[in-house]
Amino acid sequence: MARLARLAVAGETHLVLQRGHNGARVFADGIDRAAYLAALREAAAVEAVQVHAYALLDDEVRLLLTPPLAEALGRLMQAVGRRYVAGHNRRHGRSGTLWDGRYRCGVVEPGPARLDALRWIDGASAEAGSAAHRTGAVHDALLSNPPEYWQLGNTPFDREVAWRALLAAGLPQARAEALRHASNGGWAAGSAAFAANVAEISGRPARPRARGRPPRPGA
Repeated sequence: MARLARLAVAGETHLVLQRGHNGARVFADGIDRAAYLAALREAAAVEAVQVHAYALLDDEVRLLLTPPLAEALGRLMQAVGRRYVAGHNRRHGRSGTLWDGRYRCGVVEPGPARLDALRWIDGASAEAGSAAHRTGAVHDALLSNPPEYWQLGNTPFDREVAWRALLAAGLPQARAEALRHASNGGWAAGSAAFAANVAEISGRPARPRARGRPPRPGA
């Protein structure tokens, strides 16, 4: 069976995952993470992609991005990959691939699903991600808060308090697993109506097909 084209939709938010080859570390320290963010910042500016959240874990990158054009997402990831991997290999005296194949991504529905994705990424690491931006510890000009964050309170203090409470509560495991499943499979995360709309726009399935043969007419 031919591999499905990667799901990318202009103007929609995408949850992007990229893991180290065979589970290897892709970030050794803060210098590596700063280099990745510099590459991401440059590529996002060139492609006009909104960056909502990031988590730079030892062996995995999680990103929440909204591209203005479907093809902008792929161009951004290619640019970041080329620049970061070249610098990483030079610094650590290595060669060859760093990532475990292609990056994975799913399209996330605005509303509760997008808030879940934001919580999942910010909750992954307090030190190696974007959580500090929304809890008031730092200001990161790279980041653009989605509407769901602004709706948490009327003042910056209210929103920061609400966000800290959400991160402390954690995202239920089933919802986190649904987000990872959508990204790994290249599916839509959200309602059936949203998935149907994404499928119509993209011209490819946005949800896994049901297993087994379809029922016969009249059966």
